[in-house]
Parts: sequence; structure tokens; C-alpha cells
Amino acid sequence: MSELKRTPLRDFHAAHGARLVDFAGWEMPVQYRSILEEHKAVRRTAGLFDVSHMGEADVKGPEALKFLQHLVTNDCAKLFPGRVLYTVMCYPDGGVVDDLLVYMRAENDYLLCINAGNIAKDIAWLQEQVKGFNCTVTDRSADYGQLAIQGPQAVALIQTLTGAKLGDIKYYHFANGVVAGVPCLISRTGYTGEDGVELYCAAADTVKLTEAIVAAGGPFGLELTGLGARDSLRLEAGFPLYGHEITEHISPLTAGLGWVVKLDKGPFIGSEALKAEKARGSAKKIVFFKTGDRRIVRAGTPVLGPDGSEVGAVVSGTLSPLLNEAIGSALVSAAAAKDTLAVDIRGTKLNLQLVKPPFVELKKSS
Repeated sequence: MSELKRTPLRDFHAAHGARLVDFAGWEMPVQYRSILEEHKAVRRTAGLFDVSHMGEADVKGPEALKFLQHLVTNDCAKLFPGRVLYTVMCYPDGGVVDDLLVYMRAENDYLLCINAGNIAKDIAWLQEQVKGFNCTVTDRSADYGQLAIQGPQAVALIQTLTGAKLGDIKYYHFANGVVAGVPCLISRTGYTGEDGVELYCAAADTVKLTEAIVAAGGPFGLELTGLGARDSLRLEAGFPLYGHEITEHISPLTAGLGWVVKLDKGPFIGSEALKAEKARGSAKKIVFFKTGDRRIVRAGTPVLGPDGSEVGAVVSGTLSPLLNEAIGSALVSAAAAKDTLAVDIRGTKLNLQLVKPPFVELKKSS
């Protein structure tokens, strides 16, 4: 067993009573007091997540944009300094390597944010694909700490610690600023469906920044939040998670992410396969569901059609703390997606009510 990697906040988590678990090779907090209470805090006040395990990479050079257009499905030509783009990068067969954020800092200067469990794979993929382009890819994952402060009170809380005008940073935009004396890249993306900010800082400054936010957070109802709440929040919002709704075998079109696939921008890795899938129609489809029952439907549970035959499988499942019922997503045959679907939970048949996410009403970020 290899030793688990640690973020700069590992000892902070332990000191604050976190239950630490192995997440994609990282020792991370799954919860502090209660996943239920942490989830509710993000929906009602504010939650602080350590996301320093996420990976970062610089893409710089005269052909940086040309490289990114070749690499990802979305149109990076739409970016300008201060803008963020959500996209995926695909294999030639249309399967997903990873989903990621692309930050444009300046002409020929981009920052990529990639998933923690995929850092080694992604960096190797980037280094291989950049060959032949006049630009460089540099792994910066160890250089950054990253915090996400999410919830209706998140922006007001962070505003007390910075002179940067957070209200001027629109959704999927970013700016550089100083927060609690720490230089930060201040981003407005998020993974919960709530308003908030993400702060990228030097790894060595992460503890100082976190302690300052916690010290200021009391009047705003701030809760320390772990991976358990992060997963239930993102599923309530209907956001995909790599390894679940998107994988090397589940294309962005199958996953319902057609809006990040710009087939008219010119060729990119996987574009021919995705064009063919769009033309013939996807054989399978990701659907979201709720059950009206509190019993969680675990990933891997078979999904049954009207005749009891297996038509797919659940890929994510949890209990929605706000709805007080089980919610989830499943990969099913496209034909079956129009039928009455069900699962069998320990001998009890539960019908799946298909839902277009989000599952709960969310405050759209500014």
C-alpha cells in the first residue's frame, strides 16, 4: 500500500475533528460533525471545503490556444483574460479523459484545473498531446492550495477579508486579489450549485488563509465541510463526477454534456467519434432520478425496465438532505430512458421518478 498523499490542511482537519478517509489516494476529510448538517449549511449559510487535492497545470507559449483547441471539446477561442471555461478532454473514441476548468490568465497563458484522482494520468496525457505544438505543459499541482467557500453567505464572508470587489467577478470569471493577507486567484465557479468563491493560493499559505476564514466565519454560519457533503451537494445540483457520470467509456454526449462539445470549432481529439455518435444518436443515456424513499440506491445497482429486464445501472446515489429521499443517476439504454424504470433494494421494488436536475431550487451565482 502506498502512503496516502496529504494536502497542506491535513493536520488542520485532524485538529478540527474530521474523519479522514482515502479519497483517490489522498487522506481527506469525509465529514466533521455531520454530513447532513454540513450539506444544509452550504444550502443555507456557507461551507468551507479543502480542495487542495485538485491538480493544476500551466499551458504557456505561442501555440497554447491552438493546443487547447486540439485538446478539449469546448471552444477556448471564446476565452479572454479573467474568463473560465468548463470542458472535457476526450480519447479518440469519444470517451472522457477528464473534465476540467480552463482559466485564461493572459494571451498564451492558461491554467488548467484537473481532478485529483486523475493528476498523473492527465499530466501524462497532456505531455503526450502537446508534442508538435509550440507551447509547454507544466504540472503545478504541488504548488497550490485551493479552498472552496460555497453557500448564500460565502461571498459576504470572503468580502470581509479582501479589498477585491467580489461582486464584480461574474460567474465563471476570476481575478487576482489578496484575501486575509494572502495573494490569491479568486474564482467564481463552484461544484455545489450555490454561489461562492474558490481561492487558489501558494501551498505554504493555505493554513493561514483557512484559519482566517474560519475565524471570520462565525457570524456567517460557516461550517467546515467534507467530501460527503460535497458529493450530495453536487448530485443535488446534477453535476457530473468523473468515474461516475463521465468515464473513459461514457462520452460527453451520452452524459448529457453536449453543450460543452463544439463540433463546429474544428477538429479536436475525439471529434470524429462524437460527430458519428451525434449523427446516429447515443445508444445509452445518463438519467437522474429520485425514489420517494429514504433507502439509498448505491452505484452499481441494476436498473430494471417494465418487464423486469436489466436496462442499465446506477452510477451515483445518495440521500438528499433537503428532499429527505434517495436521489441518483444511472446509465441506461436510450430506448429505456422513456420507460418506467425501477430498482430492487433488498427485495423491495422502487420505481424511479426521472428528474431534470437540479433536484432542488438553487440560487444562481452572479
